[in-house]
Order: sequence, then structure tokens, then C-alpha cells
Amino acid sequence: MTNPHADHDLVLVVDFGAQYAQLIARRVREARVYSEIVPHSMPVAEMLARQPKAIILSGGPSSVYADDAPGIDNAVFTAGVPVFGMCYGFQLMARGLGGEVAHTGAREYGRTPVTVTNPGILLAGIPEAHKVWMSHGDSVAAAPDGFTVLASTDVTPVAAFEDVARGLAGVQWHPEVLHSEHGQQVLEHFLHEIAACRQTWTMVNIVEEQVAQIREQIGETGRAICALSGGVDSAVAAAIVQRAIGDRLTCVYVDHGMMRQGETEQVKRDFEEVFSALDVVDAADQFLDALEGVRDPEEKRKIIGREFIRTFEAAEVRVFGGLAAGDATAWLVQGTLYPDVVESGGGAGTSTIKSHHNVGGLPDDLQFELVEPLRTLFKDEVRAVGEQLGLPSTMVWRQPFPGPGLGIRIIGEVTRERLDLLRQADAIAREELTRSGLDRDIWQMPVVLLADVRSVGVQGDGRTYGHPVVLRPVTSEDAMTADWARLPYDVMETISTRITNEVAEINRVTIDITSKPPGTIEWE
Repeated sequence: MTNPHADHDLVLVVDFGAQYAQLIARRVREARVYSEIVPHSMPVAEMLARQPKAIILSGGPSSVYADDAPGIDNAVFTAGVPVFGMCYGFQLMARGLGGEVAHTGAREYGRTPVTVTNPGILLAGIPEAHKVWMSHGDSVAAAPDGFTVLASTDVTPVAAFEDVARGLAGVQWHPEVLHSEHGQQVLEHFLHEIAACRQTWTMVNIVEEQVAQIREQIGETGRAICALSGGVDSAVAAAIVQRAIGDRLTCVYVDHGMMRQGETEQVKRDFEEVFSALDVVDAADQFLDALEGVRDPEEKRKIIGREFIRTFEAAEVRVFGGLAAGDATAWLVQGTLYPDVVESGGGAGTSTIKSHHNVGGLPDDLQFELVEPLRTLFKDEVRAVGEQLGLPSTMVWRQPFPGPGLGIRIIGEVTRERLDLLRQADAIAREELTRSGLDRDIWQMPVVLLADVRSVGVQGDGRTYGHPVVLRPVTSEDAMTADWARLPYDVMETISTRITNEVAEINRVTIDITSKPPGTIEWE
């Protein structure tokens, strides 16, 4: 595999099982350097063949002394490519080059004070005393020959070191997490000062490169179709492709009847301003009739996926019906992101869409060539590209919304009446979130209707027997992990009061304070 962005320096992040590998790659890109994640099982020769400008060794849950601990060929340290070790990677570097990693019995987890004893290049300009995020049991007791020790903690004598002449450096802590003070500065000192990486990874460059690449990929006569969900990923992917091929792109938006209040109208309004060819399909009756009597969450998802396939097949016939048999100029645009690729084990693309791909699970007999303009980007980069393209903020900053829509936010059978109830409650919650200025602080806030549950209440001096709803506000950077959002009490009170006053069948509002893990963001 070659560097898909050959005009930029490449930094490889070697994943040793750390929960933060993706975060490291994102932080490198924030330093305006292109990065990719590779598994620790990749041979060093294969890493070097990709001609990286630098290599970063991630943290990991293992002890370097464990029998099954992941390792790396020490050739990585002598190949002349700058290497930065973090946490476990720091210990691998120390041990691999002749230093000492000791079982001290002392552990450091969470925020830890660190003292800079010699700033060198890596810690230049950073306060002598600051706090970092630690997560380790073993410690580096002695640095390898040629290294300068830069920092220590109460129980770790060697918490950072560097050998600038060889381009090698490392820290015992996790500079990539926000809890580490000055972490980004440390990472940038390595990338810019020690590894001499060029700072060329910008949103302007990404857009220009992708437009040129897609124009070449699709050619002068190729035509493309994109399933728009209303979300930022498909919108940005389609906008890049439209900039490349103009009205030879047709966007299809399917309203399955389970969208939020006013959403289809807003999507249609926003998207018609941006996309020259927009095909809006009203398939609400088709979907809701198919869901009648179904309560099982997995069955609901399968039915929604199946009906989407049927709707999209019909759209495909309308768009590509005039193409000659065997003509290979039919392209499908997908909003696949880099985390999708990483989490699927590398995800090599194929020209026939399999059921596991993003667009609702298209069947094997739909023959398209894939166009995935966002395949190397993270979610925050996609939003930045959307802003660079001039897309409306309502499109770029729309809260993530699941493909099955409100259908998986109703616990029980999905009916038109229940959808109307949930739409009203959801609209109130979103309106108050916007009014309080929290839209960009909250990753998303699903509202869940417990449709098969009745709750006793009292309203207007009378007994009620209505449904409860659950607010699920979460904060996250990439949805892989999430924490419940600490909404201000006055915001929660306003949402609760309005929902119970304005939505007749709902008499109780609760809030979900479960993190992910163990709880997923959606309830079904």
C-alpha cells in the first residue's frame, strides 16, 4: 500500500492495542502532517517501504515483560527514520536500544505531576512543573546510551528522553489526550523540530487534491449517484464529487417516515441550494407498512435496510437506466471515513458493493465503482472540509443521526402515532439545546420513547398514564467512546417542563447517565 497523499509527508502510527491510536493520528494531523495507523504486526520492512517521514509507537495495555507482549523489530530504531515512543512505545524504545525497563511495583494512572529537568528540543518552552496523563505499571529506570533524560516523576526516574542526532525521542505519558498539559506542543516539537515534517496537511489542500483525483477517476463521461442521509459525511462527499464532475452527480434522499420534525424540509431546502441534481423520494408509507407489528430491534433494522435497498434500486434505475449494458461508468459515492476503514481491519475497497458497506447494505448484484472521497479523513476533518466547501452550517454541524432514524429510538412497535409523539418531544429537546448555546458542545442527544412502558403521573389534578421519554446527551470526539453530558439543571428543567406540558401522551422525562462503554449511544 502506498501513501494515498503522496504530496505530503507521511507519519505512521504503530498501534500496540492502545485505545488512543486513532487519537494520536488525529493529533498528528492537527499538527498539519498526514498520518495513518498501521498494526504492530506489520513487518518493519513494509513500514519503511512506505517511506514515512516519521514513525510513532503508540501506548498499549501490555507489560514489555509479558510473554505475549507485542513487540517490534529493533531495526525500526536504526533505519534512519525518526521515531517517537509514547507510554508502551517509549518502553519498547528504551528496552530495544539497551536501556532498562524495571518492574518497580509503582504504578501511575491518571493525572500525574511531571518535572522537566532538561527541556532539550522535545520539551522546550514547556513549564518545569506540569501535569500529564499516565497509564503504566513498568517504568524506564535507565535511558539507553546517547539519550538525554528530559523529565521525571516521583516514581519514574526517566519520564522523557531524546537523542536528536538519531531522531529518536519518547515520553512515558500520553501527550495525545487532552488531560496532558502541553501535549500537542510536545508532539509538534517532535514532528516539526526533530523529524522535520512539512506542515502541508490543510483543508484547502485536501479539497483540491480530492477534486483532481475524482475528476481523473470518474473521467469525462462517468456519472455518479450518492445516497444522501442528511448527515455531514454524505453531504461533504457529494459536495466534493459535484465540484469535480458537476451535474453528472445525482443525489438521492430517501424520506422513510422516521426523520425528525421538519428534517426532510430542511434537508431538501439546504441540499437544493448546494446540489444541482437532487432526487427526493417519499417512501414513508412503504417503510411504515413494512414495520407494522414489529418490536424486535434487530428485525426493525433489517426491514429498514431491506426497504432502503428497494427504494435505492428504483432510484438507480431512474438515474442509470439510459446507460448501455456493461457500461462501466456508473459510480457510487459513499461517505466512508478513516475510522470505518481502521475498524474493519483496513477495508480494501471493491467495485461491487457488499452488504456491509455504508449505503444501507446494497445487494451484490448492484454493480458500481466506488468513490470514497473521505476515506482517509476523521470526522472533525470532514466538518472542516465542509466549511471549506461553503456548505451551510446546519449541514456541517448537524448532530449525528442513525440511518434507521427514530425507528430505533422507539422501544416497541413503530407506528405513525408514536413517531408523532417522539418527533414533538425530540423537537423540544433540540430547540432548547440550541437556545442554550450547547449545540457544538453536545455530540448528540437522542430522545428515546419507551413506547411499551406506561408511567403513572398527575396533571391538572387528574391521574395520567402516559409514556416516559429518556434524554441521552453525550459528548464524544469520534463516537468510539462517549461520556454522558452534564447538562445544566436549568436546561434539563426547561426541557422536562415543556415536554410534559406540550406533548399530551408523555408524562415523565428521565436522563441517561451511562458512558460508552458500557452503554451504546443509541438504545437499540
